[in-house]
Amino acid sequence: MSISDWHPASWKTKPLRQWMEYPDPEALEREVAHLASFPPLVTSGEIEELHAQLRAAEEGRYFVLQGGDCSETFEACHSDIITRKVKILLLMSYILIYGLDKRVIRIGRIAGQYAKPRSSNTETRNGITLPSYRGPMINRPDFTLEARTPDPVNLRRAYSCAAMTMNFLRSLIDGGLGDMHHPEYWELDFVNLAEQSREYRQIFQAIESSIRFMEVIAGRIDGQAQTKFFCSHEGLHLPYEMAHTRQVPRRHGYYNLTTHMPWIGDRTRGIDGAHIEYFRGIANPIGMKVGPSMQPDELIELTKILNPNNIKGRLCLIHRFGASKIAECLPPLAEAIRLARRNVLWISDPMHGNTQTTADGIKTRSFDDILSELCQSFIILEQEGTHLGGIHVELTGENVTECMGGARGLTADDLHRDYQSDVDPRLNYEQAMEMALLLATRQASRRR
Repeated sequence: MSISDWHPASWKTKPLRQWMEYPDPEALEREVAHLASFPPLVTSGEIEELHAQLRAAEEGRYFVLQGGDCSETFEACHSDIITRKVKILLLMSYILIYGLDKRVIRIGRIAGQYAKPRSSNTETRNGITLPSYRGPMINRPDFTLEARTPDPVNLRRAYSCAAMTMNFLRSLIDGGLGDMHHPEYWELDFVNLAEQSREYRQIFQAIESSIRFMEVIAGRIDGQAQTKFFCSHEGLHLPYEMAHTRQVPRRHGYYNLTTHMPWIGDRTRGIDGAHIEYFRGIANPIGMKVGPSMQPDELIELTKILNPNNIKGRLCLIHRFGASKIAECLPPLAEAIRLARRNVLWISDPMHGNTQTTADGIKTRSFDDILSELCQSFIILEQEGTHLGGIHVELTGENVTECMGGARGLTADDLHRDYQSDVDPRLNYEQAMEMALLLATRQASRRR
């Protein structure tokens, strides 16, 4: 399969999974044409900078923290919500830098995560069957035929919200949100509830002491000078992705300029499918979700299609098995990659394989299961002669009650209190911080 036969619309010749039919296909084509005339959301230079850092992560010198909402909403395009989301990822990254003794690549699931795959094309309530909700880029969550009918105008709304989010995000970083000299950003009330509260406070104190020590030697450190923040989303709705796939002067190939790193979902990674066809041709570094159904031979073939020149930093394998299945599923895949000498970056997604439903029908996840899968990932990949290069988590800066467990010991009864997600449950601010702290302390202790 040669890249010379690829173009941004060649995916249309392949079977398309996770698609919903629009009642007016011509209206969809008009919206896509409008999008194709709009300015890009990211630059090829930023994309190449991320590629270089991912190459370093594959070599063990960096670690990836990728996180954000399961599905963004247009209503969440709000300054306070964006600020809290970026802030939690920044704080988590500082903790991981301390615990892992590596630089951290910050990649948000942000400014484009407006479409979601679903396990069923339809949803039935009280004997009424309607199309499934697939994210605000496509339809609305209200259980009415009007709301669930795909509307092409939503693509333009998604672009507008992504552009506003990206612009505000850059302003936050440039304006000093990433500055490590502001301890008031470090909200630690929840630490008093955790068993490891002493160790947690020691980490924060050690980070502050390290900054003061370096400033005594070298003068004031610009805490935001090296702060970089990249964006990512699942490249599910291919007409939207195609509209922003362009050639760039003085660079080779086509770039998806909606985001720095798009990824392929576990439900759309069919070898002969439209999504693999689209992703094989773009120059961005890309991710691919890997679930329990993936077979070693299939994985090797996919890596050859998506990364034919075996370039480091090009392909991230975001594995999602579940705490009870990872010991069975991950080793044969890691062994196959090692024996085939394929260059990949392993990233753990400990969220999706651990989804469960309560007796009341509420989707949730257990904090203990999430942490267990993450810790097992480190150990298994080391045993297979490689390393875990990052984590991929669904989280929010809001004080929601969607996942059970954590320092406050949330139970199924607590889920009713502040469950906001329309799709999948997320770690709240405290749980996300606790996960980073636990990971940092465990990995730091393993190095001693």
